[in-house]
Amino acid sequence: MNNILVRSLSGAVFVALILVPLFFSKEIATVVFSIFMVLGLIEFYKLFDKNEHISISWKIGTTVGVLIFGISVLVIFNLLPFIALLLIPPLIMKLFIFEIWRKAKNPLFNIAILGLGLLYVVLPFILLIYIVQEDNSSFPLLAGMFLLIWMNDTFAFLSGKFFGKTKLIERISPNKTWEGTIGGIIFTILASIVIGTIFDHGHLLFWIVSALIIAPTSIYGDLLESMFKRNTGVKDTGSIMPGHGGILDRFDATIFTIPFFLAWILIYTYF
Repeated sequence: MNNILVRSLSGAVFVALILVPLFFSKEIATVVFSIFMVLGLIEFYKLFDKNEHISISWKIGTTVGVLIFGISVLVIFNLLPFIALLLIPPLIMKLFIFEIWRKAKNPLFNIAILGLGLLYVVLPFILLIYIVQEDNSSFPLLAGMFLLIWMNDTFAFLSGKFFGKTKLIERISPNKTWEGTIGGIIFTILASIVIGTIFDHGHLLFWIVSALIIAPTSIYGDLLESMFKRNTGVKDTGSIMPGHGGILDRFDATIFTIPFFLAWILIYTYF
């Protein structure tokens, strides 16, 4: 019972930290997501602390990631000219230079993991900030996205708990089932209908298609992070959120979903 209470309180704080700024301040939302990005990037690199084949410096990776993220955000908010993005390739190449001087055992593995951290963590959060800045909807697009992700996660768990029999991908995530997956998708679509008819009236088609994109990509995001954790031998990516694990444990679905959701926003806006 104590664990359920702690998990519920921690989850409520997390939801509030995400949703409240989205409705009231783009600047505060940017700060919140920036903090989550830094913490998530550190978590990702520290996943490989005990891996005998990989020896990376999380400080170097995080520093490069923060600089790339900072430049991108300043460009998004028009505080730097677009040409400032040309500073990013030299920053990425710094990872190669550091590895040359470190004389590590497996330099190619190290460079690959450092680069993967930028792709897996930094890039999705940059896209989040882009949507925050560009969105002028009365009902924030990211609020709807997060609600659909959480709806899918919650009802996939409940459906799997009560009806789950057929394993989805047991070698990666033994507890996930096809029944849970289908249940999560169905309730995500139902939630999208509620959003499109009540909270964002007039955009029903947008939210239904969003649900059809968000539900499967959320599942893939969860499975991808499960694969990372299984490969590195850890249960959670961190312990910063009592009862939930780390930042990446909460953002795994979002990280995978956001590029697809942004692509759909651009297509919908264009047509």
